[in-house]
Amino acid sequence: MTPSHTEQTSHAPAPTAADRDAKLAVTVFPALVIVAGLIGFLAPDAIKTAAPSVPYLLGVIMFCMGLTLTPPDFASVAKRPWAVALGLVAHYVIMPGAGWGIAMALQLPPELAVGVILVGCAPSGTASNVMAYLAKGDVALSVAVATVSTLVAPLVTPALTLLLAGSLLDVDAGGMILDIVKTVLIPVVLGLAVRLFLKKAVAKVLPALPWISALVIAAIVAIVVAGSASKLVAAGGIVLLAVVLHNGFGLGLGYLAGKVGRLDHKARRALAFEVGMQNSGLAATLAAAHFTPLAALPSAVFSVWHNLSGAVVAAWLARRPLPEESMQAKAATQSNRAAQG
Repeated sequence: MTPSHTEQTSHAPAPTAADRDAKLAVTVFPALVIVAGLIGFLAPDAIKTAAPSVPYLLGVIMFCMGLTLTPPDFASVAKRPWAVALGLVAHYVIMPGAGWGIAMALQLPPELAVGVILVGCAPSGTASNVMAYLAKGDVALSVAVATVSTLVAPLVTPALTLLLAGSLLDVDAGGMILDIVKTVLIPVVLGLAVRLFLKKAVAKVLPALPWISALVIAAIVAIVVAGSASKLVAAGGIVLLAVVLHNGFGLGLGYLAGKVGRLDHKARRALAFEVGMQNSGLAATLAAAHFTPLAALPSAVFSVWHNLSGAVVAAWLARRPLPEESMQAKAATQSNRAAQG
């Protein structure tokens, strides 16, 4: 879900089509996921039969992501290697570490603990770019970090999961690598190739891609919830607490990482969402395939929560002027006074 790369200014321009689409997406998407979760909970027998389709559904989401990528997205990585590397390291250090720490502190059962850790080991979430855009963050950096974190996921996600969760349950790292390649890497590359060779056709469908992704993620959530519906009432409270803490640490420490790395304020806002928002669809797919339906429950809850919290944080940041904007406005005011004087 990548917004158009609209320039931010110190003035308050009229909302663009991209503004309206992005705000509508973050309003409707959480509601859509909540409804899907309720359907999965209330009609588990009918929904959980679709469990074998989850990897294919994830492939659709990643193909849509590939369709949104352009050569400038990759060029921005080369132009700002330090900022992208910082975001990548922060993402794959903070979230896996926080997931493990929270699971241990809350003394979660092994299946839930692995589920929380697996969410932390996943790449950046597909909606992080939209949140960065709404928060007046550095969208180009957000896209670059999300792209690189996704491309390295076939190696990094299984390795981190084995390291942090291997003592809790058996982790088939080799099988996870193959699954991520099939459901993430290949669809993204195919989407990128289609974008390169069929630019005009893709341009016509780009506005629909966020909604396609939203509907498919909602379907995954419904299936995951249906698979663990019998245990949701007992485990739901502790899972929600773990997810809220996990996401909160990610958002806060992601911003702090940008500050420690001396990035500008727009970049710090982008890193907050790139660290705090996860590809929970991938985590749910891997949990269901390699562990148990209960292990996928944290991913389903995370899908709902990180979109709600992300929208709230983005709205709050959008109302806080960037220091760079304040300085520009102050300089413009002083210049006008000098000209009038």
